[in-house]
Amino acid sequence: MESKNQIQIVRASALIPARRERVYSIIANYREGHPRILPKQFSNLVVEQGGVGAGTVIRFQMGVLGRKQTFRAAITEPEPGRVLVETYLDGNGAITTFTVDQGTAPADSRVTISTELPVRGGFLGLIEGKFSAILLRPIYERELQNLARVATGPFGG
Repeated sequence: MESKNQIQIVRASALIPARRERVYSIIANYREGHPRILPKQFSNLVVEQGGVGAGTVIRFQMGVLGRKQTFRAAITEPEPGRVLVETYLDGNGAITTFTVDQGTAPADSRVTISTELPVRGGFLGLIEGKFSAILLRPIYERELQNLARVATGPFGG
């Protein structure tokens, strides 16, 4: 019996006390800004092409539960200055989106990190999806904390 793949969405959001342009520029700069916000689970970020925003190609490792995996991603900006997308090139179909919206005040930003992960259908897919959320959400929350620290620091951006 074959079960159809489904999509599990894992997301975390935070209000960052910095202007939207500043926050977005940190996320989009894979040479200087983005490496400063990555939690310890990420390592060896290499820019293979470009470096800022659309057209950038990156490679990095992510360690979870003692296992390291290497990922490659192509960066697009469907809405430059607001939405940045990492599409993973390893064939698993995962996509991570960074969305930077106006916060409650002009000097605030609401940032959401969201990953769409293909998971198997049925019971195994349900477990796989819940497990992914349990592992990834705290990593994204830490990344948002790091982003707030960098964006409000003296040399953020």
